[in-house]
Amino acid sequence: MVEEAPARIFARRAALRELALVVALYAAYSATRFVVGGDWGAARHHALQILEVERWLHIDIEQAVNHAVTPITAVSVFSAYWYATMHFIVTWTVLIVLYVRRPALYRPARTALFAATFIALFGYMFYPTAPPRLTAGFIDTVSTTSQYGWWPSAAEQAQNASTVTNQVAAMPSMHVGWALWVSVVLACLARRRWLKVLAFGYVATTTAVVVLTANHWLLDAVAGGALVLACWWVAGRPYASAVATGRRSGARVAIPQDYALAAAEAYSAAEMHEPPAVVELREISSHERDTGRPPAA
Repeated sequence: MVEEAPARIFARRAALRELALVVALYAAYSATRFVVGGDWGAARHHALQILEVERWLHIDIEQAVNHAVTPITAVSVFSAYWYATMHFIVTWTVLIVLYVRRPALYRPARTALFAATFIALFGYMFYPTAPPRLTAGFIDTVSTTSQYGWWPSAAEQAQNASTVTNQVAAMPSMHVGWALWVSVVLACLARRRWLKVLAFGYVATTTAVVVLTANHWLLDAVAGGALVLACWWVAGRPYASAVATGRRSGARVAIPQDYALAAAEAYSAAEMHEPPAVVELREISSHERDTGRPPAA
């Protein structure tokens, strides 16, 4: 029976570890839903606090945008599909592609994404916030377009209390946070400047969607983006430092995707190399240095 290569064993363990992190993160999200999902009084109070701050800053544009755009059926349906699908499909697709194709960038990117999401869960627990659609004066754009998709209408949501989403998880907006994460990753992968700029169109579109559908306050979006940027800055410092060092030296710097796997590969490589030959050194006499003759054996 052929023994499995150590590198393959470590790679499998690394993949299982990443999957376990995803499962743990989803379990933590579900826990917050059960803990604060019914705290409607505090959630509405916090929503009014955010609205007061926006009015003081003169950025309370949610109601005007919501009422202006929702009557346009094509825009409403597009926004509902974008809100319901893109944050899952695009985010996890980019994460998987990074794991397979760009392992050096995957480590800081994954750490930033998971850390921001985990920190946001504490916001949902200790500062539950109702979205605009659950306060007076707003239209629930996603619910009004339910006949065009699979998501429930407002009446169906009221009848089904066991919804899988946390209805009071508006602050911070991880729809926007995840979208900004995707835009940063795409900008890192893009080679041309115009593609780097275009990558941030994704987070701009997501921000517009969550606001016009009355699913997030504008400050929710700002908080979600700021949280992801802070986590990116912390998680990406070793990666950025290694890349900068490589550029200054003119060499490519290899950043391992898994330290255990890197150690196993280094150990295997060391075993393959023979020990260096021992060279005997002796002092050269002054006569040999002056004549330029090679030293005697």
